[in-house]
Amino acid sequence: MNILKILKKSVIESQLYVSLMGTLFALFFMEEQNTFRLPSIILIFITYFSGYLYTKYQYTKHFFKILILNAIAGVICALIIIHNHNEVRLLKWFIIVVLGLLYNSFFLEIYVRKIPLLKIFYVGLVWALVNCWLTLHEFSIPIFLISFFFITALVLPFDIRDMHVDTVKTFPTLLGIQNTKYIAYLLVFISTILSIFYLQIHYSISFFLAGIFTYILIYFSENERDDSYFSFGVETCSALPFLFSLIIK
Repeated sequence: MNILKILKKSVIESQLYVSLMGTLFALFFMEEQNTFRLPSIILIFITYFSGYLYTKYQYTKHFFKILILNAIAGVICALIIIHNHNEVRLLKWFIIVVLGLLYNSFFLEIYVRKIPLLKIFYVGLVWALVNCWLTLHEFSIPIFLISFFFITALVLPFDIRDMHVDTVKTFPTLLGIQNTKYIAYLLVFISTILSIFYLQIHYSISFFLAGIFTYILIYFSENERDDSYFSFGVETCSALPFLFSLIIK
């Protein structure tokens, strides 16, 4: 039990896990598009990690330290891009970072997380842009839509988890838990169908299998469940397409 607590504290609550899951989701599409580059993977992980640290700690006594860490991370990311890519990639990365700041920043009077029902779509938008724009030479609409619908669906179980503590209207508080699950099912279904039409067969099969597991985890999502179910179980769904692609390769 102590090991599980240490694991939860050091990996999940530290934002390392969600950052790794986001990176593996991006890696899935990079492999499918044959655009894998190690500097890009490092760039994506650092960007996710620093962004989630900023969101988690901005209202705590540790925020100044996090701000310094983010500044260092920003410089490292910029150097990675300048050394390995070009100024266009730097601009793309900067726009995505700004979008992340608009999601939840204390210095803004109104930020995205305060706007009812918008959060799930915004998270899907940012993750999708990483997959379809940051790592590719040209914007890919199919990859954007596949990523957008899938990640938007994965945010809904977290809204179910937080429905009694959220201060803004969310889909569970407005429509109820079951109807929220139906929306999530539909979004995963659309994402899976798009993957069948637009991804190479090996990767579409991987995404289909990931969709099945995602359906199961959404089905059992309840407000009473332990936080680990969401922060470990549901969060893992974003890495499943890549993991399945390794298994069936």
